[in-house]
Amino acid sequence: MSSFMLEEGSSNKYRAAHDDDERSKRKGTWLTASAHIITAVIGSGVLSLSWAIAQLGWIAGPIALLVFSFITWFTSTLLADCCRDPVTGRRCISYIDAVKTNLGGINNKLCGIAQYSNLVGVSIGYAITSAISMAAIKRSICFHKRGHDAGCHVKNNTFIIIFGVIEIVLSQLPNFHELSALSMIAAVMSFAYSSIGLGLSIAKVAGGTHVRTSLTGTTVGVDVSSTQKIWNCFESLGNIAFAYAFSTVLVEIQDTLRSHPPENEAMKKATSVGISVTTLFYMSCGVLGYAAFGNKAPGNFLTGFGFFEPYWLIDIANVCIIIHLVGAYQVFCQPIFKLVEDWCSNRWPNNSFIKQGSPINLPVLGVYHFSAFRLVWRTAYVIVTTVLAMIFPFFNDILGLLGAAAFWPLTVYFPIKMHIAREKIPTGSFKWIWLYVVIVVCLIISLLAAAGSIEGIVKDLGTFKPFTSES
Repeated sequence: MSSFMLEEGSSNKYRAAHDDDERSKRKGTWLTASAHIITAVIGSGVLSLSWAIAQLGWIAGPIALLVFSFITWFTSTLLADCCRDPVTGRRCISYIDAVKTNLGGINNKLCGIAQYSNLVGVSIGYAITSAISMAAIKRSICFHKRGHDAGCHVKNNTFIIIFGVIEIVLSQLPNFHELSALSMIAAVMSFAYSSIGLGLSIAKVAGGTHVRTSLTGTTVGVDVSSTQKIWNCFESLGNIAFAYAFSTVLVEIQDTLRSHPPENEAMKKATSVGISVTTLFYMSCGVLGYAAFGNKAPGNFLTGFGFFEPYWLIDIANVCIIIHLVGAYQVFCQPIFKLVEDWCSNRWPNNSFIKQGSPINLPVLGVYHFSAFRLVWRTAYVIVTTVLAMIFPFFNDILGLLGAAAFWPLTVYFPIKMHIAREKIPTGSFKWIWLYVVIVVCLIISLLAAAGSIEGIVKDLGTFKPFTSES
């Protein structure tokens, strides 16, 4: 009898510590998921929105922001409902897993290529952006001392390396579940620098600065040539798409949520909160940034020196950008880390180097489970992305291309296809037709945005030398 009670007690303890898929109990809530979303969404993309609206103008610019916001929200709610196996009810732990469960065939391989190539690209983009912000701090101090007409140019490579060293340390955090505090801090930082940029734009507009704006944005023959106007408009669509990109990590974020209330409902709430807050900031920063700088809006309004004074406030904003991107880098890298580590564990299940770890008692932080394999592999990944960031330092063009490459397959195509398959929507029905109209229209927009960004990168490649970028 006592033996039975002992076994029953052990079983109850096991159930209390594990979810229905026998993984450790998830503790995430809609609030932590919202923080992850805001950390992922309000990233470096917000800094280029005044430039994007300057290319599109007062009408098309805000409309584009609202359209991308609605599409992202709509398809994210569809994706949130596709994160459990429709037959067994098992949780999907990654985007690839969700596509494999709902669509099967070659779809999960195509999804994997799109998702992980984009995540690598975002890693490189964030290293570039953070380095530009570090350089901007040094430059703003120089401008303050020597005047606004001084060159004050600095090399970016040192700052990219500093960012890489920081990420090597933080990459040793085991998984998404350990990132909640980092995401909370990063989300606060994103609000901080967005608010500073917003406040400075309001101050500049209120100061009576006269800048040239128009309903259609930059003027052909005055600001740009007719050909460049077209390419810039396409590229700006890619920048806006990048600004809303978080579908690449939505499933992984949802996998951190506790089972009760149902995680798909909590994720929908988090998505609504995250995208609503993001859109409010984007509209404010983009529109007021355009009002402040007009058709001459810089590609990055905090590091392109649309603002010079107060220099200390610009420096604080750039420190906030750096801290935010340090956290956002981890949010986007964790799916890559998990994919490789799970694959290696399954491929070599008896390899002690891969499997074994040792607990280390850290003061204040508690017990940390050290893994030599994790240290080697993640350090190698950060080093590779850091080197690539030093080779390809193109801010706006890289953002546009990343946004275009990820938006259609990951934000639009796969969520809608999984929804159609899951709900068994009849081919040729009204709902089936309008969902496919959304897919086709978004594909055209993505192709145009990619073309604009590629044109910009080709132009940049004609003048740059690897490892010599400067701000």
